[in-house]
Amino acid sequence: MTLNRRNFIELAAATTALTAFGISSARAQDTDTIRMGIAANGPRHSDPNLTTQGSDNWATEQIYEQLVRPDDGRFALAPEEYLPTLATEWSQSEDARTWTFKLREGVQFHRGYGEMTSEDVVFSYERAMKEGTNRTILSNIESVVADGPYDITITLKQPDVNLLGTSIFNNNTSIVSKKAYEEIGAEAFATDAVGTGPYELVEFDPEFGTRLVRHEDYWGEKAKIAKVECVYIADTTARTLALLSGNVDIIEAVRAPGWIDSILQRDPTLQIDMTTPGSFNTLHVNLTRAPFDNLKVRQALMHAIDRPAVAQALAPMGGTMAGLQPDFFPAGFKIEDLPEELQYPYDPEKAKALLAEAGYPDGIAFDALCSQREDYSSTMLIVQEQLRLAGFNMNLQIIDHTAYHADNRSDKNTLAMHSSSYPPIPTQIYFQQLASGSEVKADGSGGGNYSHYGVAMPGIDDLLDEALSATDYETYLDRCKQIELQVLRDLPLIGLSTLGFTAVRSGKVDLGYPVESGYARWRFHRATKTA
Repeated sequence: MTLNRRNFIELAAATTALTAFGISSARAQDTDTIRMGIAANGPRHSDPNLTTQGSDNWATEQIYEQLVRPDDGRFALAPEEYLPTLATEWSQSEDARTWTFKLREGVQFHRGYGEMTSEDVVFSYERAMKEGTNRTILSNIESVVADGPYDITITLKQPDVNLLGTSIFNNNTSIVSKKAYEEIGAEAFATDAVGTGPYELVEFDPEFGTRLVRHEDYWGEKAKIAKVECVYIADTTARTLALLSGNVDIIEAVRAPGWIDSILQRDPTLQIDMTTPGSFNTLHVNLTRAPFDNLKVRQALMHAIDRPAVAQALAPMGGTMAGLQPDFFPAGFKIEDLPEELQYPYDPEKAKALLAEAGYPDGIAFDALCSQREDYSSTMLIVQEQLRLAGFNMNLQIIDHTAYHADNRSDKNTLAMHSSSYPPIPTQIYFQQLASGSEVKADGSGGGNYSHYGVAMPGIDDLLDEALSATDYETYLDRCKQIELQVLRDLPLIGLSTLGFTAVRSGKVDLGYPVESGYARWRFHRATKTA
């Protein structure tokens, strides 16, 4: 690799972070350590109940476990695909409101904190329900009760045939040691939490990163590599050069057009790991702002956006959605399987004709906000150009990422792109982005329904209630598919594309399994590394 003067300066920034974290060039080549370059300035929490910065979950994924989980490298697409983890077996009542779990015996917490029992599970759930970052999702849990040292009963307020996906395999409901929490104290526990996973935390540096070591008393097969180090290198170029120079083994990739091709040109031996679908990139149409309260204008908007082209521009990370779900997810559709009037093929001329029918023969002009983060800005700039060809003049104001989300939450946007990761639980995106109870508020107190769907016009609340109260999975899926079709008729929310979470690793590292789908983090306990 040839470095110019600028590259040397950028590499120095990464080297400073590595050196400050006690990592020398010699140690960087250690075959018994996996070193991850994280795209953030520094870790915030190691407590899985508190993490809000996605990058911190690379460490929590190694340290903590839940009662059940999917196999490594993928989502569970149906309830029967979850694997026994800290629970060995489970059952649900006919009304899907009472769930019982048999805990695995002999599971040891890190650092000598003893055996996991039902007391720790009850403690972990009650803490998550009171103060976790996913309290809304967990609000359906009425109680979690110990029926002995290895038996748990979870009682729900309403049925949930997807409980394993909505609440059990959830970062907040990772099981932590009650004894450790009481000894360490709540404040210190935020960066010194104790779990049961294949690695345990030994160092948390708020400026540079986290260091983990193999949990020698792990209940399952022990991790093959002894140490994991998460080094935080926010600068994109510095992080890239740290990988190319061999100072780190894996980095979070840049989700922008052309980046994958660029780094592979510099080192074709690098390996790309990518989840599908990754982020769901949705576009909220503010129904309270004329002329977007007019259905013909929204239909014109749909025909004006070439969704396959948006996905292709972000290849190989981008994917196309017919509705709000990838086609292989429950309730997802292939475009060709939709009714013809709901397929919305790219057609700028039809878009112009619809605008004319709506009373706008000369097109329309409007302002919209956009985040400067690469995945947001690159997507919306493509959409801006496509809209221009169909008579929509979108004045795109690109602002700081944090300010962008604050403005969206205060109802200041007209066409708001949103990016979130969702498991194969369709009702999660409906609840968060379409339900009337999640309507955005000008004072920032509302939710993520930036379109005002269900308030500015009738929405999908009744169908959503039917899905959430279903006592069998088939009824649940039927109602979700009906929601998909209604949203395509009303167009308050557009599924723009998916965008796979991507990491790039040295060819010397073998994860031990393929990454197919899942959240923006994967486990390293099966990984091996050669010199």
